[in-house]
Amino acid sequence: MRKTLIAAAVAGLFSLPSVVMAEAAAPAAAPASPHTIAGNLSIISDYRFRGITQTFEKPAIQGGVDYSHSSGFYLGNWNSNVSSGAGFPDGNLEMDFYGGYKTTFGDFGLDVGAIYYYYPGSEARGLGIGANSGEVNNKEIYIGGTWKFLSVKYFYAVDDYFSLRGVNSAGVSTGKDTKGSSYLDFAATYDLGDGWGINGHVGLLNLENVHNGDYTDWKIGVTKDINGWVFGLAYVDTNADGKCRGATTYQPYCFTNSNSDNAGVINFGSHTKDAGDSTVLVSVSKTF
Repeated sequence: MRKTLIAAAVAGLFSLPSVVMAEAAAPAAAPASPHTIAGNLSIISDYRFRGITQTFEKPAIQGGVDYSHSSGFYLGNWNSNVSSGAGFPDGNLEMDFYGGYKTTFGDFGLDVGAIYYYYPGSEARGLGIGANSGEVNNKEIYIGGTWKFLSVKYFYAVDDYFSLRGVNSAGVSTGKDTKGSSYLDFAATYDLGDGWGINGHVGLLNLENVHNGDYTDWKIGVTKDINGWVFGLAYVDTNADGKCRGATTYQPYCFTNSNSDNAGVINFGSHTKDAGDSTVLVSVSKTF
């Protein structure tokens, strides 16, 4: 009886349906790649950097690419058109290059890295005594933390802040450096479900050796995801000193529509705006 049962079992093994045998012989699935590359593209009604318009309140086309590794390391590039009057004489393009490391601990996250802002074709000469000639740029290191839908991030300039030099209350360059300028960013992003989300932000800039250079900016917004296209509406405002008429002291955020370098002397455009004035932003973006 025992031999008969064993023989039947062996026979059963060799009479399995062919489809089962095929499944057993199928190769194991390839492991997921540790590398991820993603692109992004957006159009926005006004490019605001830390609450300050970079396009003289005109639209911007923006886009970039990000690489990340499963270990947490990442690299990326992001680009946008800008106005030369935003402090980039003869420039019209911003290119950002960044890299760092991200990790999570339960609901908490950590992000450390560095970012380089570059404005090809611009001229830093004339932005203040001692400013280097060549393209305007900015170098910052940063550290950030997240908890669920809340985040905080601190940026520190390791060189002159966007190639600027110090300015006194009369608007005269002092030649002092602006290294050590910093920006503290508090933000919240909450998913409401069904593609809807809300977001808010408060930022504080400390601009070294520039009279009236410090300010606070804030934003509140809503987004809607429709088949991967994210539509946004946001209110942005600041308390930056950008009064263009009647001011008795230097107003660093009164911008002109254009700046052009002429042997170290900046020729300003004919139109001015308070670059930190309140505005409503409309945007659409796509990640692919």
